[in-house]
Amino acid sequence: MIRSALINVMVQAARKAARTLIRDFGEVENLQVSLKGPGNFVSNADHRAEEILHTELSKARPGFGFLMEERGRIEGKDQSHQWVVDPLDGTTNFLHSIPLFAISIALVKDGVAVAGVVFNPISDELYVAERGRGAFLNDRRLRVAARKELSDCVVCCGIPHRGRGDPARFRKELAAVQEHVAGVRRTGAAALDLVWVAAGRFDAFWERGLSPWDLAAGLVIVREAGGIITDLEGGDAVLEKGSVLAGNELVHRALLGVLTAA
Repeated sequence: MIRSALINVMVQAARKAARTLIRDFGEVENLQVSLKGPGNFVSNADHRAEEILHTELSKARPGFGFLMEERGRIEGKDQSHQWVVDPLDGTTNFLHSIPLFAISIALVKDGVAVAGVVFNPISDELYVAERGRGAFLNDRRLRVAARKELSDCVVCCGIPHRGRGDPARFRKELAAVQEHVAGVRRTGAAALDLVWVAAGRFDAFWERGLSPWDLAAGLVIVREAGGIITDLEGGDAVLEKGSVLAGNELVHRALLGVLTAA
């Protein structure tokens, strides 16, 4: 694929931040046996990666604003463009030496996500998409899976934990979904869940209680891979509501019906 200047900027920033995460991930594995554990170290790793992303993206597009997991909202001179950045999606996985985490970068223009990059530095899988130009994994074009029946599908979800979300509601949804699908998975990294839907690995993904930086890049990638992505009421307010359902058209429609009835 021929990448645009915009995508090149995003990829270069992600790869630079990834070098520090790879180094820090190796160190976290050594800290697992420590009585104190690697908690503070991982928090610092998160901040280091975000600092690199902020610096690199600001250098390339000085006027754009930011919405970042750690720093929050940073206004830019250009009110139309905003970077939405998660330097380490899957922090708990990282903390436990589980190699399922990613850097997620999206560009939002006038409230609409128009470009996304999700990079897992451990697997060296780079997912990119730009509105109207398709979605790619390491230069291979992506399409969502073509399965039509829920009974053939493996779907992914997020699970509420430690006082977050509504566990009772989730248990009802999960019980309902389990009656219809071939399998359910949970990875702990929403950005990866979305791009794995785009890649056809998962047939669908749903979760509540997410933030814009968890969703924005994956949203573009799923849509450019031919998928349908909505909030859990079937609307377009994914980033505003923080709920998401993604899949191909038929699976999305069927799963939305199951979840709505739960």
